[in-house]
Amino acid sequence: MLKPCSDMVLEDSEEIGNKKVVLCRNKFYNKNMFCTNGHLLYGKNLMIDVIRKNLLFIQEQIAPYTPQIIAVTKYFGVDAIIEAYGAGLRNFGESRALEAIEKINSLPNEIKMNSKFHFIGHLQTNKVNKVVCNFDVIHSVDSLKLAKSISSEAEKVGKVQDVFVQLNNANEEQKHGFSKEELFDCFEEIKNLKNIRVLGLMNIAPLEADVNELEYLFDDVQKTQIELVNKFDCEMKEISMGMSNDYQIAATHGATMLRIGRKLFSTT
Repeated sequence: MLKPCSDMVLEDSEEIGNKKVVLCRNKFYNKNMFCTNGHLLYGKNLMIDVIRKNLLFIQEQIAPYTPQIIAVTKYFGVDAIIEAYGAGLRNFGESRALEAIEKINSLPNEIKMNSKFHFIGHLQTNKVNKVVCNFDVIHSVDSLKLAKSISSEAEKVGKVQDVFVQLNNANEEQKHGFSKEELFDCFEEIKNLKNIRVLGLMNIAPLEADVNELEYLFDDVQKTQIELVNKFDCEMKEISMGMSNDYQIAATHGATMLRIGRKLFSTT
């Protein structure tokens, strides 16, 4: 039997339909999931079936809204990306730069050529070059310094890098991102950088936020983006917000990209 990867603890075997699968417990999510350094399957395409079922459930939950769904595979290995691709997903989110690049390089060419890879974690300036060379979109521009570094590295490789600017409108000290005041102070300079294209704002809501707070924060992101567009005469059509815990609320408040991991890959 294949061994679980470092993020997984062997949990049990379980019957799903008429198929049997070995399940592992993901240390980060505390949920039963498929181990990621191997299929660990007893039955053809079981993981694809579960992802398809979860994807359909998410789409039904957010209808009639149709934001892009980014499959967050940062806690999973290459197999999870391959299975998610087989289930119809084409956008994948990663936050650990070096580990993610290794995974991307291990993928079949078909998947690499027909997918978009999104860097969604905090980006250190010493990893900007590697991320620019391997990711289609960077969701976490949280300072003017970082924006300048991304533009500089993108220019070196002849690329205009698509980015989101991270707005920390809950003013959480432990999280990165611009306050609204900081963002308005330096946005003109960011949008004029030669080798980045600002697609829109990215937001991470507080984990403990209730429905009313989430609605307020997500609505505020949308309003802030409209204000930026009007004040700085720019075009931003995308908003990256909403994760497994709050994607339904985000979808109803203007999100065009949802970043979802647990809800796609969990069997429970």
